[in-house]
Amino acid sequence: MLIGEVARRSGVSARMLRHYEALGLVRPSGRTGSGYREYSGDDIRRIFHIESLRSLGLSLREIGRALDDPGFTPSALVTDLVRQTRERIAAETELLTQLRRIDATEPSDWEDVLQVVAILQALRSTSADARQRAALSSADEVPVPVEALVEAVLNEADPVVAGALQWALARSGDGGTALLAEGLDSAVAAVRERAVQSLTELPGDEAAARLRHALTHPDAVVRGHAALALGTRGVNDAIPTLLDMIVEGRNDTDAADALSSLANDPATAEQVATGLVDRLTADAAEATVRVRLTQALADVPGSTASHVLEELSHDKDRAVALTATYLLQLRDAP
Repeated sequence: MLIGEVARRSGVSARMLRHYEALGLVRPSGRTGSGYREYSGDDIRRIFHIESLRSLGLSLREIGRALDDPGFTPSALVTDLVRQTRERIAAETELLTQLRRIDATEPSDWEDVLQVVAILQALRSTSADARQRAALSSADEVPVPVEALVEAVLNEADPVVAGALQWALARSGDGGTALLAEGLDSAVAAVRERAVQSLTELPGDEAAARLRHALTHPDAVVRGHAALALGTRGVNDAIPTLLDMIVEGRNDTDAADALSSLANDPATAEQVATGLVDRLTADAAEATVRVRLTQALADVPGSTASHVLEELSHDKDRAVALTATYLLQLRDAP
């Protein structure tokens, strides 16, 4: 079969077939009387093999090795191709993400594009100062993509830089709230904590709603941050979690402060005091827990708290009794 017929049947151009021959990939089995290349059935099958391997991304050199080396092991090459393909996909995905973020800022000229690119690069810098400057750049009215800010804050270990990123997110509107909420489902505990900490810094009803939902999160750290933030915002839904924190000894001082803040309302004060009493009864065998619960009554106004402290001042546990007596003296002080 002559080269033109081979090209027509295989879909490989005559020019490419000549290139394969020059590289030694294909060697026509014979020549016609006029000197034209003549391909046998085996030659044509080899051409199809070459095209098949090219479709997998192999270079022509790798294809030559694969077809001619008797000791060649295809599994190693396929494994390497898988790795290369994953790396290429990751790089292309990263590029697509960057382009989407730039597009979201609606740049009006190339100067705008370059500014956004510089910010995105700075947010990923190994320098904490560079990351902080990038976060604060929104003060100069340079658009910072919300997605990039959220990604940065969820991966930021430096508390100073994290504070700058949270400030920038708070200025960006509600766009980052849903993205931060997604971070609560991360498999990495540190990312979950950064997500809830960032949510606590965001104003607005949507952030508060996300924090309310976080009160039932399986991660106690997430629940604790959400409860502390909601407690300072006057949200009574946080009371059960705050009580749990005192019982468990997790940020119990902050939890007690949040409860006392909620107790400024008389009705809530009774609810808080009743909750503390219930936990005192339920955890009577735990001496250290009872001391923490007694201490938490310190700034809870109302008759219920006073009555409980009076009873606890005669408690058989000396530490509880002394704590209650001291707190009663403070309540009675002018």
